[in-house]
Parts: sequence; C-alpha cells; structure tokens
Amino acid sequence: MFKIKTIKLAGLLLVTFTALLFINIKIVSAQEKPTLNRAVLLENTVELPGNNVNAKVIRVTFPPAFKTPRHTHEGPGPRYVVKGKLKVVEGGKTNTYSVGDVFWESGHLMSVENMGEDSAELIIFELTPAK
Repeated sequence: MFKIKTIKLAGLLLVTFTALLFINIKIVSAQEKPTLNRAVLLENTVELPGNNVNAKVIRVTFPPAFKTPRHTHEGPGPRYVVKGKLKVVEGGKTNTYSVGDVFWESGHLMSVENMGEDSAELIIFELTPAK
C-alpha cells in the first residue's frame, strides 16, 4: 500500500513537473517573439481641392548650421525628423523639433534651420493636387 501511494505521488509529481515545464516553455517562447508596435504620431484632417492627390515622400538633408530662405512647398503634410535638431518658423510661430518628432506643415511661408553641429535629416510627406 505504501508503494502504491509512493508510485501515485511520484506519477503526480512527474505530471505536475512536466506540465510546469511545458507552461514555462510556452511563456519563454511567447516572450522571445517580437511584437508589432504601432503608434499614431500625428493626425490631421486635410481638405484638398480635388479627388486626385499626388503624394510625395521627400528626404531633405541639412548641412550643419544651414538655414533655408523663406519659402513654401507645393502642399501641406506631415514632416518627420530623422536626424538632428531643426528650428522651424512658419506662420509667425517658431518651434524646435528633434529626432523622432513629427509636425504638420501647412504650406504657408516658412524657414528651417539646422540647430546642430552635424547634418540633420527631415522626411517630408507632401500632398498636392494631381496634375
């Protein structure tokens, strides 16, 4: 009778240990899998003059201490700072943006200045009426 209880207890321990081992393997496996991280960085409602839109993605590299003359772009859109620190003057407002920052450019008269000692990079997403 003692042997039967010992065998049953040993079997129960073996089953419990095996179950815990598999649970632990699943937890470790789940932790090792990369997950998708999605975040909205900027959202803005846009009214365009027509149904057809020309969308451009433009990379601009600014040399150290470079400042653009006052200018406009063909259309509005989000801008994403890839590298460096930029001072943007647009519509009478001045803002400074750094790596990872996203801002909305309206298409009004503006200037951009690289505030860093190294080059800066900006990705422009421009929305214009299709030609």
